[in-house]
Amino acid sequence: MTNLFSVFDPSTNIFNLSINWLSTFLGLLMVPSMYWFIPSRYSILWNSIIINLHKEFKTLLGNSGHPGSTLMFISIFSMILFNNVMGLFPYIFTSSSHLVMTLSLALPLWISFMLYGWINNTTHMFAHLVPQGTPNILMPFMVCIESISNIIRSGTLSVRLAANMIAGHLLLTLLGNTGPGMSYMLLLLLIFTQIALLVLESAVAIIQSYVFAVLSTLYSSEVN
Repeated sequence: MTNLFSVFDPSTNIFNLSINWLSTFLGLLMVPSMYWFIPSRYSILWNSIIINLHKEFKTLLGNSGHPGSTLMFISIFSMILFNNVMGLFPYIFTSSSHLVMTLSLALPLWISFMLYGWINNTTHMFAHLVPQGTPNILMPFMVCIESISNIIRSGTLSVRLAANMIAGHLLLTLLGNTGPGMSYMLLLLLIFTQIALLVLESAVAIIQSYVFAVLSTLYSSEVN
């Protein structure tokens, strides 16, 4: 007997190794086409996306951002996007739906931002705990609230991504399991619903990778 969440389990074992996580590196198959002499439409599209992201992240980081720091956030965006989109194909394990993967991305980022901020800009970090214009009586509460919001940032980043990936895949799985016992008319309706949900999931895959990268950029700009 398997439970409902067994579809998300990395349970493919060959030579006592979990092979499912190798799907994380499927995005690397897209890289060689960047080096073709005549660029493909995919290369042109991807280059335009990277250029636009670079401009946007540079604006978010402001003048205080270090040169080349946008490349880190573009790489994170690319990795999450490839994983999310690949996970929409049948029999490909979605590693971004597991907290092991999302926390491994969010936690080191958050720890490095906090260490950098508190070591180099201690006064600014203390000042950031109390928003401008806060009444004196509310200052202790605001410090507690801001401290908690800072601490849970890595958790919210990782849980948001994993929960959105799980929710869509779970809905598609639940609807797909009801297919065998349906009449032809209802089955036709179910197929159209599944296609609409798949389109929605494709949009969610892009949006969630973008949100993760943008929030990481905003968190890094706060500590400068």
